[in-house]
Amino acid sequence: MKEMFDRASDLGVESIVIGMAHRGRLNVLGNVVRKPLRQIFCEFSGGHQPEDEVGLYTGTGDVKYHLGTSYDRPTRGGGRLHLSLVANPSHLEAVNPVVVGKTRAKQYYSNDVDRTKNMGILIHGDGSFAGQGVVYETLHLSALPNYTTGGTIHIVFNNQVAFTTDPRSGRSSQYCTDVAKALDAPIFHVNGDDVEAVVHACELAAEWRQTFHSDVVVDLVCYRRFGHNEIDEPSFTQPKMYKVIRSHPSALEIYQKKLLESGEVTKDDIDRIHKKVTSILNEEFSASKEYIPKRRDWLSAYWLGFKSPEQISRIRNTGVKPEILKNVGKAITTIPENFTPHKAVKRIYEQRAQMIETGEDIDWGFAEALAYATLVVEGNHVRLSGQDVERGTFSHRHAVVHDQTTGEKYCPLDHIVMNQDEEMFTVSNSSLSEFGVLGFELGYSMENPNSLVIWEAQFGDFANGAHVIFDNFLSSGEAKWLRQTGLVVLLPHGYDGQGPEHSSARLERFLQMADDNPYVIPEMDPTLRKQIQECNLQIVNVTTPANFFHVLRRQIHREFRKPLIVMSPKNLLRSKACRSNLSEFDDVQGHPGFDKQGTRFKRLIKDQNDHSDLEEGIRRLVLCSGKVYYELDEHRTKVEAKDVAICRVEQLCPFPYDLVQRELKRYPNAEVVWCQEEPMNMGGYTYVLPRLISSMKAVGRGGFDDVKYVGRAPSAATATGFLKVHQKEQAEIAEKALQRESINFPY
Repeated sequence: MKEMFDRASDLGVESIVIGMAHRGRLNVLGNVVRKPLRQIFCEFSGGHQPEDEVGLYTGTGDVKYHLGTSYDRPTRGGGRLHLSLVANPSHLEAVNPVVVGKTRAKQYYSNDVDRTKNMGILIHGDGSFAGQGVVYETLHLSALPNYTTGGTIHIVFNNQVAFTTDPRSGRSSQYCTDVAKALDAPIFHVNGDDVEAVVHACELAAEWRQTFHSDVVVDLVCYRRFGHNEIDEPSFTQPKMYKVIRSHPSALEIYQKKLLESGEVTKDDIDRIHKKVTSILNEEFSASKEYIPKRRDWLSAYWLGFKSPEQISRIRNTGVKPEILKNVGKAITTIPENFTPHKAVKRIYEQRAQMIETGEDIDWGFAEALAYATLVVEGNHVRLSGQDVERGTFSHRHAVVHDQTTGEKYCPLDHIVMNQDEEMFTVSNSSLSEFGVLGFELGYSMENPNSLVIWEAQFGDFANGAHVIFDNFLSSGEAKWLRQTGLVVLLPHGYDGQGPEHSSARLERFLQMADDNPYVIPEMDPTLRKQIQECNLQIVNVTTPANFFHVLRRQIHREFRKPLIVMSPKNLLRSKACRSNLSEFDDVQGHPGFDKQGTRFKRLIKDQNDHSDLEEGIRRLVLCSGKVYYELDEHRTKVEAKDVAICRVEQLCPFPYDLVQRELKRYPNAEVVWCQEEPMNMGGYTYVLPRLISSMKAVGRGGFDDVKYVGRAPSAATATGFLKVHQKEQAEIAEKALQRESINFPY
C-alpha cells in the first residue's frame, strides 16, 4: 500500500480516504497511515479517553479495530500525502459508501474537477466482497454523474475462508471479485506470498485509476495464519487447510530468503532491521503508559470553531430579511422565456410567483426552495440526493424543470444570483439504493460543516433498507468516534389510506435510538441550554412550511452539528390548511405567535385559538405531532369543541420540556391527552409518555394514569390496507380525542 500511495502521489494525488474492516487494520493504522504506535498500545490497554479543551470528553469510545485517524505522510518523491482512515463498525463493507461520499466531498471543496487529487481506497475481505449487497450498491455509484469519484481502488484480502465458511458455500462465482465484472473493472489477481508482484499490482492499480478514472480491483490471494482472530481455532472447521498453513513459511520468511539468495542483503542486515523494529515497538509500548489521547487523534478532519457537547452554543434566529426573501423568491420562480415546461409545472411556478408577490399561502415545496436558496446566497453548499428527488416523489418539488420540446433541463436554484457557481446547489436523482446512497451522503456531510446535505427516502419505509447506517453511523458515530455530522434525512410519513407499506417511516425506531434520559429534565434556560448538543439525534414531525424552512436553516446556523430526522408530509404538501405567510420566514421581530427575539424554529406550536379568557375552563389539552393535528382541528371546528386546546409537538427529540410545561401551566384543569394516528406500539407514544409524565410532575400534576392515549390499538402491521377501514379509524381518533366524557386508560 505504501508503494501504491507513493505512485499515486507521483501521479498527482494529494489526499486519500481509506475504508476497511478490522482485518489487518492495526497494521494499516501503524505502518501505512502512521498512527502513533504508542496511541495504538494505549487503546489496547483500555487507557484514557481523549481530552477536550474543556476537559474529558464523555463519548463511549470503540474498540481499537474500529477507530479512524488522519495523517500527513511524506512521500518518496518529497511531497506530502494526506491520509484519512474512516472509522467503521463491525458491519463488514458498511463503510464503503461513506468513504466514496467523503472522497466526493473532498473533490468538491478542493475544486478537484478532474478527480485526480483526491482518491478513495477500500480494503475488503473475500467473503464480504462477494456476499454483502452494499458492495454492489457502492460499485454501482462509481460512474453516476453526481456520485462518481473518478475511480476507487479496491484491495481484497482474499484469505480463502470467511470465518468458517468455505468459498464454495460463500459465493456462486469462481472468484470472490466477480461482482466487479459488472463494471468492466480490471481485476488483478496476485499471489500474496510474492511481495514484489503485490507491489507491482498495487502500483499498476494506482496508474489505472489515474489514467482511466474508473474502479480497479487488486485480489490479494493469501491466507489467515491464526483463523478469525488470534485466539480462534480454525482447524475446527478447516483441518486440511490449516495443516498446510502451519507448515507454510510466512511472506516475510519467503522474502528474506529470496533477498539472501540474491545477495541483495546479508544475515547481519536482516538481524539489524529486526532489532531496530523490536526496539521501536518496545519504546512505543513504554511511552503508551503515559500517553494522553487528544480529540484530534480520533478525527479524520477537525472542524475549527465547532463546539463539543460540553460547550454552550447560543441559540440563533433563522429568519431572513424580507427583501432577500423577495429577491431569491423571484429568482427561483423564474423560468427562461424560451423554455417550455410542462403546463402543470408552469402552473406551479406561476403559483409560487404569486406567493412571493403577495407574501401569502406559501406551500411546503416553495418553503423548502426558499430555505435552500437563502442558504446558498449566504455562501453555503446545499446537496439534496435520493430517489426521484429532482421532481419529488409526490410532484411537489420540481427543483429541475424539463423542456417539453427539447428535453433540456433547467434548475432555477442554480440561478439565484449572477455568476453563481452551479454546484453551490446540487439536486440529484440517485440510483435505486438506500444503504449505499445514505452512506454516501453521510460521508459527504462529514467533510465540511458549512454544507446542508440531505438524503430523502422515496417513501419513509424505504429507510428500512439503510438501518445499518442509521444504527452504526448516524445515531452513534459521535459517541463512538467523536465525529459530528449535520446530515438531514427526509422520510415521508403519514396515514392516508394507502396501505401498510408507505404509511409509516417507523418514527418509533428513530425515537428508540435517542440517548436522552426521560426521567431527568435537563437545563432548559435558553442561555444555558445544551439539550440538543448533548443528544445524539434530532427528530421532528413538522406541520407548517415556515417551520420546515426554519428547521433546515437551523442545521447551518449554529456552532455544532447533529443529525436531523424529519418525518416529512405527503398529503399536506397540497393542503390549503398547511400554508404559511412570508412574515413567518423573515427576521422582523414581534410577529404574532413568534418569540419577541425573532423568528426561529418552533419546537412546539401552541393552540392557534384564542383561549385567553378560557384557559382555566379548558377541559382537555391534546398534544399531538404531525398531520393528525389538521384532522383534529377540523373536527374541533365541526363539533364546536371550544373547550379543547390542541398543541403540536414539532420537535419530539430532544423533548421540549420547557414548552410542554408552559402549556400544562396554561391549562391547569385540563385532562392531558397524547393523540397519534399510528398504533400504540408505534409512533411517538412510548417515547413521549415518560417525558410527558416528567413534565407533569415538574409542575405539580399527576403521573402515568393521568396521561390519556388516543390512537390506533397495538398492531403488527403499520396500517390497514383497506381505505374504508382507514377512514373509519381516523374518524374514531378525532372523535375520541375531542369527546365530552373523560377518556379511560388504556384506550
